[in-house]
Amino acid sequence: MPEAMEGHEAVELLERTRTVVDPQLRAAVASLPGSMRRVAGYHFGWERADGAPAGAHAGKAIRPALVLATAAALGVGGAESAVRAATAVELVHTFTLLHDDVIDQDATRHHRPTAWTVFGTADAIVVGDALLALALRLIADDPHPAATAASARLTDCVIELCAGQQADCAFERRGPQDVSLDECLSMAMAKTGALLGCACAIGALYAGAGDEEVAAMDAFGREAGLAFQLIDDLIGIWGDTGHTGKPAGADLAAHKKSLPVVAALGSGTPAAAELAELYRGPMGAEEVGRAADAVDRAGGRDWAQIHAADRMARAVDHLARAVPDLTAAGELLALAEFVTRRDR
Repeated sequence: MPEAMEGHEAVELLERTRTVVDPQLRAAVASLPGSMRRVAGYHFGWERADGAPAGAHAGKAIRPALVLATAAALGVGGAESAVRAATAVELVHTFTLLHDDVIDQDATRHHRPTAWTVFGTADAIVVGDALLALALRLIADDPHPAATAASARLTDCVIELCAGQQADCAFERRGPQDVSLDECLSMAMAKTGALLGCACAIGALYAGAGDEEVAAMDAFGREAGLAFQLIDDLIGIWGDTGHTGKPAGADLAAHKKSLPVVAALGSGTPAAAELAELYRGPMGAEEVGRAADAVDRAGGRDWAQIHAADRMARAVDHLARAVPDLTAAGELLALAEFVTRRDR
């Protein structure tokens, strides 16, 4: 499939997903107490800080799109029955974003001040907690026969997500060259791959797939998620602020041990030593620029790009186990390619 066609198909899928998921998201958020609704509405982009309508959509909707595309690929009518589950997955993702912004002290998201900078740390945390509760309630109230299994998967996934986040934070307290690449890959698989895998597995469950197909779709999502994280880490270093809505090099300034950085630090090159020294001290704009250059010269950028392609190849192998005729999985392939070729 040509790249331009893949991108077009993925954009259409994401738009369709938002069309069916957004009303469910709004209904779920509307059930919250008023003060919490305001924080959630702001984070989703529906409202401005003063409560006035903002008219923005609630993000890319990649994870609910994976639920619906998997359900459609594995079962007739599966996508229609899985909208509630897809919404629950997006609520879990949103819970992680609210908490991540607080943990990382990120001041902007999608070109706007983050919720914690507008409403305070406490409000951002408790609203994130409430969105997680809404997600679990959505699936608990779902009469679909797969809801019980999906609920168990989602709760297990949340624990894995939290473990990944804790590991990420722990890495920041360790020396520049004290985190191995294997540790970093495991962290990324838990923090990012787990929810994409869970989204695909839930879609498979709602399609009535068997255990082998569910496991294969979970593996597909996890590998695609790791490729997604590798690209995200590259964007965190070299992304265009005009596209990302975040300051360029913010991950470097925060001394984040992202995958390209850890790969560079472990390269044994003079650039790795230079990068390690920069990571031992504060980094202003000049130091961030030097660190980005050092990551590149130490091979971190090339390694991440090559490894992202390798993970996508593994993802497709897993997908073929669940959907032997890959023409039936066109939307999933297009979406996976789209998220790993993005620049924002």
